[in-house]
Amino acid sequence: MPDKQQTLVLLKPDALQRDLLGEIIRRFEMKGLKIVGLKFVRLTEALLEEHYAHLADKPFFASLKQFMMQTPVVGLVLEGYDAVAEIRKVVGSTNPRAADAGTIRADFSMNMPSNLIHASDSPESAETEIKRFFKDDELFSYEKITDRYIFGEGV
Repeated sequence: MPDKQQTLVLLKPDALQRDLLGEIIRRFEMKGLKIVGLKFVRLTEALLEEHYAHLADKPFFASLKQFMMQTPVVGLVLEGYDAVAEIRKVVGSTNPRAADAGTIRADFSMNMPSNLIHASDSPESAETEIKRFFKDDELFSYEKITDRYIFGEGV
């Protein structure tokens, strides 16, 4: 049986501005992923410098921070079997023009950083990123009756 995981997704300012929040969340729900955390987050420069520390030396870093602070972002914690890998399949390649047809980025985006969404890239980064954006009491555990139909008996 695959591992049940939680992972972080951020819906970026372009998803909010283009009224795509519902469509993007719907895709995760249709995949069978469970929403265990959901909120608006106003990103600060300090939070972005921590979150994107691996990009700090890139020439586009200042404009990335400016882009991400335009509006609040929607933070989601999703749960499911192999959630990190499954979400990255649904999201598609970082470069939307290289993303597979049918993915969120391929269907709704044409450039970076306006690629609509951030998704944790490993179980380790998911754990760190969830703690960065969500407090323990903002995450919920609950049973969904549909889990047995999506994942099979005994789930």
